[in-house]
Amino acid sequence: MTEQTVAEALRVVFYSHDSQGLGHFRRNRALAHALAQRLPRLTGRPVTGLLVNGVAGIPTASVPHGFDVVTLPSVGKSGRSYGPRRLDIGLNAVTSLRGEIVRATLATFAPDLVVVDRHALGVQGELAGALADLRATRPEARVVLGLREVLDEPAAVAAEWDRTPADVVRALFDEIWVYGDPAVHDLRTTGELPAALHDMVRYQGYLAHGRAEDPDGLDPERPYLLTTAGGGSDGAQLCLAAAAAPVPAGYRHVIVTGPQMSEADHRAVERAAVRATQVVRSVPDAAGLIRRAAATISMAGYNTVTETMATDVPALLVPREWPRREQLIRARGLARAGAADLLRAGDLTPAAVGAWCADAVGRRVDRRHLDLAGLGSVARAAAALTAYPTSSVPAEELRHAVAV
Repeated sequence: MTEQTVAEALRVVFYSHDSQGLGHFRRNRALAHALAQRLPRLTGRPVTGLLVNGVAGIPTASVPHGFDVVTLPSVGKSGRSYGPRRLDIGLNAVTSLRGEIVRATLATFAPDLVVVDRHALGVQGELAGALADLRATRPEARVVLGLREVLDEPAAVAAEWDRTPADVVRALFDEIWVYGDPAVHDLRTTGELPAALHDMVRYQGYLAHGRAEDPDGLDPERPYLLTTAGGGSDGAQLCLAAAAAPVPAGYRHVIVTGPQMSEADHRAVERAAVRATQVVRSVPDAAGLIRRAAATISMAGYNTVTETMATDVPALLVPREWPRREQLIRARGLARAGAADLLRAGDLTPAAVGAWCADAVGRRVDRRHLDLAGLGSVARAAAALTAYPTSSVPAEELRHAVAV
């Protein structure tokens, strides 16, 4: 790529804090692919960008052409509390280090658009300084807070918003993109989002249709059932029940435990597997595997759900219910909409999974009533947002706002 091309390219940064699982990074990666594919046609400019995240070992081959990955020192979560995942220097030191890396990245890369996934100021406010500097030194850059359609029960997220006041969000962000369908779940009416931010919300639709697929991904002999557990760190209960579930005659069952499941739990799932059930650690392409399946069983994480909603494949959702109720809220909303079936964790048994599979393999599910075109909507929103410069906010005003 020539210097002239780089200078003309529209520069995008996606940030995700990534404390558990791969969901935040996967969502941003899907958005990056959508912008890389669609923005050149919408704006007449090539796109280049960075995916800033805390997950080590992300293969650069999985990101779109023109994008690269910046890996932050990782943080982990125990219950609702964060801590360093590897470094033995304390959380304050780790988040300070992460914040300085992001600050330097934004200052040097000079993005036109920054999309922050889920947590407006990152872990312990690590983004505040970097975003304030960007506003002061590059006021034409646009900054978006991207939210999945469900955050959590209002009482659970209230403390988060107390730490991220609405006036700070308004000072540092231009819009809030919600990746969902308000007819299924509207966080403006549930109490999950402060009323002072409602006017910033732009619903985009679920990030479902148009997700990139890997042609070299796992392609089992068909017909097959599929069970996935996201990253797998808390998916052992689901995978153990699915592994022992009876498989309908003439079908195979593929279980993907996830790259973050412990080796002991993965081995236990392998030992529990009945005949015609195959257990694998991870796959490069969940979307294609889901699309070709006869039926799927999964937790109710955002990415797996949206990849499933893009198909007519029957889906059984077994949501995580602790420490957050986000997945349960999502699964209930989709069940009410007739888009998925719900099985609570307390009712999860091999018999229950087997009975659902026996019924599901003979049907399809019509999900055309859902807004599933979020990837296209986001591309159009990005094109519109970057077409006009934002007004400059005085540096002293920004520093005061983020210090509140």
